[in-house]
Amino acid sequence: MQFNPTTRRQFVQTGIATAASFALPTMAQTFPARPLKLICPWPAGGSSDIVMRALAEAATKVLGQQVVIENKPGASGMLGPNELVKAAPDGYTLSQVTIGVARLPHMQKMQFDPLKDFTYIACLTGYTFGIVVKADSPFKNIKDLVSYAKANPGKFNYGSTGNGTTPHLAVEEFANKAGIQLTHVPFKGSSDGLQALLGGHIDAHSDATGWGPHVEAGTMRLLATYGSKRTKRWPTVPTLNELGYDTVSDSPFGIAGPRGMDPKIVRQLQDGFKKTLNDPGVKAAFEKYDQPVIYMDSETYTQFILASYVKEKRLIEKLGLGIKT
Repeated sequence: MQFNPTTRRQFVQTGIATAASFALPTMAQTFPARPLKLICPWPAGGSSDIVMRALAEAATKVLGQQVVIENKPGASGMLGPNELVKAAPDGYTLSQVTIGVARLPHMQKMQFDPLKDFTYIACLTGYTFGIVVKADSPFKNIKDLVSYAKANPGKFNYGSTGNGTTPHLAVEEFANKAGIQLTHVPFKGSSDGLQALLGGHIDAHSDATGWGPHVEAGTMRLLATYGSKRTKRWPTVPTLNELGYDTVSDSPFGIAGPRGMDPKIVRQLQDGFKKTLNDPGVKAAFEKYDQPVIYMDSETYTQFILASYVKEKRLIEKLGLGIKT
């Protein structure tokens, strides 16, 4: 078959155009081009889930693609980070990460190395923690709790959102300082523990402020919070620190992706999630659970995790909860 110059030129031009049309989606494609998955490693309906859904809704508006929440509860909030280890570093799989990623590797063998396996995108907020009892509990304050625990070692049991979580370790640190022995009952998340408390299955529950509506409704009593100062929402409730137990636990959390992400995508996500902090829905969720804005960009958040890894190792060793060799 013979091509004349005109036909040959048309053939080549058509071929170039066809090749360009196939290459265009990858060459000119902008991120994000499809929905993103944001893992919430806690049960649906809890305070973390509600806050994460508010962030996802705001991020959807900012990024121009739907950000879909996927709940993966259990393992003290580590099922989300576990998922990142095997995910493609394309920015479409993200997870909430708590301080647990820097702590739990000192307590047990993990599927990840927090210093190597994640891209820390942005820190956004932090929890306010406290310990609650049922409204009809005989424990009116921390003094009552300590007195009972000293007279009945190991008989006072409390729930938390899992082994190695801040609500667990804060109470263990307090118990260590108070010279008492308590029994810890781990749950998958906030809603499970609160239901157990209301059902009379545990004496107290240590958690973030998912208990807030119950305290305000009069069905639970807040004995103490764990921050460096009293909360604005419950200003009459003392902190463990001011009660003399030298226990302060603040717990910033943020968003991470798999290691090896494109810096341009990281920056886009970092800036996008920063904008969500001005969204009315996000502000309302933070206000509902007494969560402050604690923003760190990717670089600062990464350095924070590295420093926390060292700090948490010291705490775990002090409490005798490190990996047994």
